[in-house]
Amino acid sequence: MDNGKDRSNDERFMRRALALARKGEGAVSPNPLVGAVIVREGRIIGEGFHRCCGENHAEINAIRDATENVAGATFYVTLEPCSHHGRTPPCVEALIACRPGRVVIGAVDPNPLVAGKGIVALRQSGIETEVGVLDAACREINRFFFKFIQTGIPYVTLKFAQTLDGRIATVTGHARWLSSPPSLRLAHRLRAVHDAILVGSGTILADDPALTCRLVRGRDPIRIVLDSGLRLSSDAKVFSDGKRTIVASTGRASADRRRLLEKKGVEVLKIGEDPEGRIDLRKLLLTLGKRDISSLLVEGGASVATTFLKENLVDRLLVILTPKIVGNGVNAIDDLGIRRMDDALGFSFQRITRLGDDLVLDVRKRIDGEN
Repeated sequence: MDNGKDRSNDERFMRRALALARKGEGAVSPNPLVGAVIVREGRIIGEGFHRCCGENHAEINAIRDATENVAGATFYVTLEPCSHHGRTPPCVEALIACRPGRVVIGAVDPNPLVAGKGIVALRQSGIETEVGVLDAACREINRFFFKFIQTGIPYVTLKFAQTLDGRIATVTGHARWLSSPPSLRLAHRLRAVHDAILVGSGTILADDPALTCRLVRGRDPIRIVLDSGLRLSSDAKVFSDGKRTIVASTGRASADRRRLLEKKGVEVLKIGEDPEGRIDLRKLLLTLGKRDISSLLVEGGASVATTFLKENLVDRLLVILTPKIVGNGVNAIDDLGIRRMDDALGFSFQRITRLGDDLVLDVRKRIDGEN
């Protein structure tokens, strides 16, 4: 039996499991990213990760990858093994059948169908089980999953590029090319790891973007366009390339325009209006959640960004700060109705990185009670 309980070794092997888990980015949604490593006497004898939704989970792949019998070995898993029947059988049953000497788990699964049940099953079977090794890191890589499984709505990332003086375009509306080529590749990488990307109709009218991730490897996100009156041309790129697009509209939209888009394979959602007559974003997020969209990248325009912030719907804010000044121009964020600094929206800096000539500010919604 592998009885090694050195904390540094536990963290080392959990970091390897985390690295494996990240290989599933963009392919496993709405499932979580999970990696697993099997260790005997300090040697990795098997490892695996969840590759695609509907396929084997990480633990099963690690067992099948093992180069020797895994009985008595230590299993490192980034997320609690599932204990319920879904698209695949419960992983905890497979682990128990293998009779490991020890199981080390990064984070508890927040799914109500699991939520500690896998841990209890392991311990009741006489298997030593430790929980919480690199818990913060294991939760961080699954921030999409945790938000989605606990609320039923997608994790929302708002991304925009702005000048040093807070402009996203000049007074004429000209915005190309505001940020550097490396920042553009980052934007495409973000598209590849989110289930969907959302813009307003103004962005389509101004730029006619494809909203794909052509600069990096990965799947293209579902395109979501806010168009309350269905005023956009059906010849726009997002409606004409055969890739999945959803248009959110209201009851004011023409039935003829709706049918025209649907003939082109576009899904048109009728969403209720908010008090200001715009698409109710909270209702839209609930509708997207019911379609198993667990993460949403918002790119579209100052008006859309402002509304998401005003409704307190943003979980992560990525601001690409470019070393340019234009003076008067288009503000990145419009009026939020805030008149006192005490009422300002609170975020916490996660990291600041340099990318080409730009700085990337990564901030997260501040949790109540944080300083």
